[in-house]
Amino acid sequence: MSWWKYLSILLIFYSIIAGILVNAPRLPILNETIRCLYFHVPMWFTMMALMLASLGFSIAYLRTSIMKYDLYAESFARVSIVFGLLGLITGMMWATYTWGSPWHGDPKQNASAIALLIYFAYGVLRSSLNETEKRARISAVYNVFAFFAMLALIWIVPRLTDSLHPGNGGNPGFSPYDLDARMRLVFYPANIGWILLGIWISSLLIRIRFLDDSETYLNEIK
Repeated sequence: MSWWKYLSILLIFYSIIAGILVNAPRLPILNETIRCLYFHVPMWFTMMALMLASLGFSIAYLRTSIMKYDLYAESFARVSIVFGLLGLITGMMWATYTWGSPWHGDPKQNASAIALLIYFAYGVLRSSLNETEKRARISAVYNVFAFFAMLALIWIVPRLTDSLHPGNGGNPGFSPYDLDARMRLVFYPANIGWILLGIWISSLLIRIRFLDDSETYLNEIK
C-alpha cells in the first residue's frame, strides 16, 4: 500500500480523536458544535477536489479521445457526490443545533443541493446513452458545465443574498476561530486526510471498472 494511503488513515484518525478531545473556542450559539467544522467542511473540500479532478480528466478526454480518461472522470465524479451528500448531512446536523432546524432554507444549503442534483444528472445522462464514444464525449462536455455551475452555486450565489452561513451574504466569516492555532492543528490535517481518502476510493472504483470492462480499456492501460 502506498505511503499516502497510510497518511490518509493516520490524518483521519488523528482529526477525529483530536477533534473531540482538543479544546476549542467557546463562541455564543456555537459552543461545542464548533467541532463540526472538522467534519463538515472537509467533506465539501474533498467533494470539490474530486470534482476538479473529474473536470481535468473530462478535458483530457475531449483533447485526446482516450477512453480511460472518461472512466477516470466518471469515477471521480461518482465519489465526489458521496462526499457532497456527507457534507449536506453533517451540515444539517450542525444546523439543527445552531439554527434550530436541519434544513433552514439557507441560500447556501439550497445551492449546494442544486449543485449535487446537477451531478446526479451527470450520472443519469451517462446511463441514458448506449454508444460508448458518444456517451464519453457528451458526458465530458456536461461535466465541464457541471463544475462551473457548482462553483457559481456554492461560492457566488450565497454571497449575493442574505445567508446564515459564515462568510456569505454579509455574515462574518470563520476568522474569529478558524485562525485559532488549536483548531488549525486539527482542521488542516482533516482536510488533507479526507481528500486523500477520496482519491483512494476513486482509484479503487477505477480498478473495479477496469476489471468489469477490461476489453474497452485494455489497449490504453500502460
